[in-house]
Parts: sequence; C-alpha cells; structure tokens
Amino acid sequence: MNKKENEELKALVDKATAGDKNALETLIASVQDIVFNLSLRMLGTFADAEDATQDILLKMITHLSSFRGDSAFTTWVFRIAVNHLKNYKKHMFAHHPLSFEYYGNDIENGKIEDVPDLTQNVEKDILAEELKMSCTNVMLQCLDMESRCIFILGTMFKIDSRIAGDILEMTPEAYRQRLSRIRKKMADFLGEYCGEYGRGRCKCKERVNYAIQSHRINPLQLDYMKATEIPIQTMIDVKNAMEDIDGLSQDFSFCKPYQSPERTRHLIQEFLDSKQLSIVQKS
Repeated sequence: MNKKENEELKALVDKATAGDKNALETLIASVQDIVFNLSLRMLGTFADAEDATQDILLKMITHLSSFRGDSAFTTWVFRIAVNHLKNYKKHMFAHHPLSFEYYGNDIENGKIEDVPDLTQNVEKDILAEELKMSCTNVMLQCLDMESRCIFILGTMFKIDSRIAGDILEMTPEAYRQRLSRIRKKMADFLGEYCGEYGRGRCKCKERVNYAIQSHRINPLQLDYMKATEIPIQTMIDVKNAMEDIDGLSQDFSFCKPYQSPERTRHLIQEFLDSKQLSIVQKS
C-alpha cells in the first residue's frame, strides 16, 4: 500500500472516530471478509468463525482511535484479529484438540464400509465436496495455534514476511523458515493420506457416510457449499510483494476465500444502527 492510500485510509479512520457512520461502514466492508476467512481457518468451523468475526470487528470499531497510520490499516486489523484468535478459547477444537497422528489413524482404520447410507437424498458429489473443504480446513487444527497462524498468513493471504513477522512479533527470517517447515509438514501429510490432493487412499466420496455418522458434515447444513466464494485477490490487500518461499503453493488450493455470512453482516449492521455506536466517539 503506498503512502497516499494509507493517508486516505487514515483520513477515513479519523472521520469514523469523529462519528461519520458512512466512513465506518466503508472501513468495516474493507476488512470483514478478510477477518472472517482468517477466523475460519484458525478455528475450523463456520459457526465459531462467525462468532469470532463479530468479536474482532467490534474490537476494531471500539479501538479505531488508536490507529495512528504507522502501518497499513489492514495490517493493524490483522494484528487485532491474530491476537484475539490466538487467545480464543470458545471454539470447538479448543476443547477437542486434533493431531496429525489422530487424523492419519482415522484415515487408515476408520470402518467406512460398515456405515449405512445417511445422505438423506442429498447428491453424493455435493456431500463429497463439502467433506473435502471441511476436512482440509479442520486438518489445520492439527497444527499448534502459532504454526496455524503462520501457515494461513503465508499460504492463504501470501503476506510479505516483513509484515507477517511484525504481526506475529518475530523476524522475517524466522517467519520464512517456520512457514517453509510448516508447509512441508502439511504437504507431506496430504501427500501420504489424501487422495484428493495427494497419493493417499482417502477419497472423500467413499467417506461421506462415515463423515455424516461422525458428525463431521451434516447433509442439511452444508456450510462450504452454500458459502459465496470470492476472488483470492480479495484476500491479499496487505501484500507488498509476492514471495516464492518454496514450491508447495499448488498443494493448498483448498484455502478458498469466502464472503462473510449474511448473519455476521446483519449483526454488525445492527450494531452500527444502535446507540452503542457512540462508544466509538468516546474511545
């Protein structure tokens, strides 16, 4: 982001903190999909991502006056979001942590042939795509919180290492080294076990009923299939330069970006229309 763009954003922030509702709505619209997608990858489920997105956006609104323009506005929002998500304990996987060992064992030993048809007349190809998106996203929960954050910032958002290092409070060199190791770990797991992205035996279509039985997908609530996909370019507003850290990018095409759900947008709009908005001017 060049100096002029950052000055324009700082002016927009100043207007928002002075009570300009339109300026505030513009700021929120510029980052809410980014915040939602970061939350979805960090937390693993749409429901948890929606809740966290609302929390983060409200935190952003109430701390707008602290933005000084020393960095890009999106970088500032990322920092708020990352700090919030790294300490977020309400999501499902905080109480039911996963590991690559558990995931691999389930793929190798799950009794998928013993499960009856549970598709409830939903087309199996649709359920298989839902499972693929859900499974690979949940697989990120096998990483520790900081590793997960490094992977998401570097692989999905493709953030410059200087900016990512600043967000995560580590040197650019340390960030690049860790990102390379984490991406290799993820790629190795996909290559060994996943038949969709690698050479593994796990085929989503064959595991649909097993996944329904295990409550991993719900034929009546297909979050990924009903979500509105958006261009990947939308997710890299902060990027100053593309870094070719290694050759594994093609292995992570499951990191698709989605529009934040309508419920989230509605709740944020309700807040903007309420008397509580005055807290922005007072903060």
